[in-house]
Amino acid sequence: MKRARKVVLAYSGGVDTTACIPYLKHEWGCEEVVALTADLGQGAELGPIRDKALKAGASEAVVVDAREVFVTDYAFPALRANALYEDRYPLSSALGRPLIARMLVETARARNCDAVAHGCTGKGNDQVRFDLAVSVLDPELTVLAPAREWGMSRAETIAYSEAHGIPGHVRKSAPYAIDLNILGRNVEAGPLEDLRQEPPEEVYALTRTPEEAPDKPQYITIEFDEGIPTAIDGKQMPPVAMFEKLNVIAGAHGIGRLDILENRVVGIKTREVYEAPAQVVLILAHRELESLTLTAEVLRFKRGVESAYSSLVYDGLWYSPLKQALEAFVDQTQETVTGRVRLKLYKGTATVAGLESPFSLYRYDLATYGPECIFAQDSAAGFIDIFGLSTRVWSQMRNASGNRAAPRPIIEAVDKAERQALS
Repeated sequence: MKRARKVVLAYSGGVDTTACIPYLKHEWGCEEVVALTADLGQGAELGPIRDKALKAGASEAVVVDAREVFVTDYAFPALRANALYEDRYPLSSALGRPLIARMLVETARARNCDAVAHGCTGKGNDQVRFDLAVSVLDPELTVLAPAREWGMSRAETIAYSEAHGIPGHVRKSAPYAIDLNILGRNVEAGPLEDLRQEPPEEVYALTRTPEEAPDKPQYITIEFDEGIPTAIDGKQMPPVAMFEKLNVIAGAHGIGRLDILENRVVGIKTREVYEAPAQVVLILAHRELESLTLTAEVLRFKRGVESAYSSLVYDGLWYSPLKQALEAFVDQTQETVTGRVRLKLYKGTATVAGLESPFSLYRYDLATYGPECIFAQDSAAGFIDIFGLSTRVWSQMRNASGNRAAPRPIIEAVDKAERQALS
């Protein structure tokens, strides 16, 4: 059955995407398969990936360094939105999917492909993210998902690859599914599926256990310009180098470990272990700087925007009109989010140790209890009278209508209990 003539495959080098190459050719009749790998900061993993794709039967294997655009166009906007899915997951893997989808579409157009493909199964989030993003960016392209249809177990998938001359590349002793990029690392499957057990230390690679972290805290200062981190300890840094450095510094102190029971788009709960040292530190610092430079009303409203924004990104709706509208709001709020945040890193935690900004809304002469205070305290009584007026009117109405139940007399109950105790 011929599904497409020429297809570009999002290729990670893993079990499923490697098996997709012979499957697309031999089972679905694709004449050519172009393997596209986006370098999002996988490091040493990228070394043999081109050769692996060609040996698996790809007509062409393309590796594109997309690290800088990943950070500037995807990670930084999410940081300005303090994006944390379900208030915990900083979207380190999810943010890469709309970028890869964009690269798939661009490669398909450049190489005259009539379809794009990915190796996502039917249980995961990434299938939703790829399918939706491609459908928005180019509705004319066909999206193929062999692993969603072939019905093979993981062992059968490995056997299928071996039958087509592709050597096995998964150790049974470490049966984890791992995704790595410059924003972090996530691990699932294997022993992690037993919720009664804590993650074994072998699943971590970017962070030390807090017990083994240095016994002395480390202080660092991060500078922001309109919500974008620009320098560490006074040294200006390019976007990619910023994440690389913070991953090393914070990871050495055991910061950035997340063990999450996560609600997937497809409706199931799954356990995911994440390491995102740089993101955890940056979001903490950015939020604190916002608390200094944004008004209370904007901060309260922005928290709701952040939650909606995070869910849209997680659900694969990066290119949706609502996400774009929310981002416009976030962009406007960041005009004054400029300044320095000093952090204390120690034994798995990061805490704020100092804040300063040219747009600070903190006024010492208003906040102090010292003699320098200029706050007009004699105005407070009138403010409270007006502020509580509607509540008092409501209470008077309730009392007059007889609908108000008398509260339990706390003092009498306490006195009674004390007398009983003494007797």
